Amino acid sequence: MGIKKVGTSIKDSLAALAKKPVIIVANSNQAELGVLSQQLVKEGYDTLGAASLEELDEKLRMNKNIALGVIDLSGFDQRIWERCDMFRKAKIPYIIISPQRSPLVQRESMKHGASCLLVKPLGIKDLLEHVYTLTW
Repeated sequence: MGIKKVGTSIKDSLAALAKKPVIIVANSNQAELGVLSQQLVKEGYDTLGAASLEELDEKLRMNKNIALGVIDLSGFDQRIWERCDMFRKAKIPYIIISPQRSPLVQRESMKHGASCLLVKPLGIKDLLEHVYTLTW
């Protein structure tokens, strides 16, 4: 009688641990999108950038391995909340970044299932702490 294989192999387990979490970064400002994406890559994450609602739709449709969304509201209209609902329905946590403190944005963020709301100016260290908590 041979040994029965149970569960996954150690090799498979290590490969799963080695996979980098994929983060969708949505920011209508190309320069800010690039800086934030580079910082996340530097910290060991894979990123998918979206500078428009259409790009965000495409990224959400095409990639099934998304660990987190980081959405900067600057430059997006009210339709961004529909995309936030897509994250929520897909059970993907997401962070909202707001250009200023606003009770309306806070209410909408909670209503649409945001994991947290951060306000600019934003220190990268603060953002990374939230990203790490939500992806590990």
